[in-house]
Amino acid sequence: MSKSLKRVKRALEDGGVPAEVLEMAEGTRTAEEAARAAGCEIDQIAKSIIFRAEEHGTAVLFVTAGGNRVDDAKASALAGEALGKADAALIRAQTGFVIGGVSPVGHLSPIRAWFDPRLLAFDTVYAAAGTPRHIFAIAPQDLLRLSGATEADFTA
Repeated sequence: MSKSLKRVKRALEDGGVPAEVLEMAEGTRTAEEAARAAGCEIDQIAKSIIFRAEEHGTAVLFVTAGGNRVDDAKASALAGEALGKADAALIRAQTGFVIGGVSPVGHLSPIRAWFDPRLLAFDTVYAAAGTPRHIFAIAPQDLLRLSGATEADFTA
């Protein structure tokens, strides 16, 4: 089991959430792939979108419903600074995850995070579990709590 996957499982357990991590035969790098693999609606996929905070040079996280797109202006306003594209090195260094497997929980370093209220419309959502082939099901309220995110409107 990868270190990333172990970190996610530990974060879930430490948060009191008994989540079963599922290994998917198909890839789950995109929301579409993950929804197909999980057999759910695309908006039940909790995408972890990472930006680079230009002033601080740190990663910031937006957890959004799979069918939504992060609005750059709204996201920047929430972060209080301009946001740019985060490269793979920054994502890996701060979160410990590779692109396509970034989980909303279990990061190596604390991260500022915001949460799409659309996810709260479901009983269950699915998120990456630290690798491009692993996801976990979770109640969105639990995901909001464990991610340390703030609920906010940041979608287009």
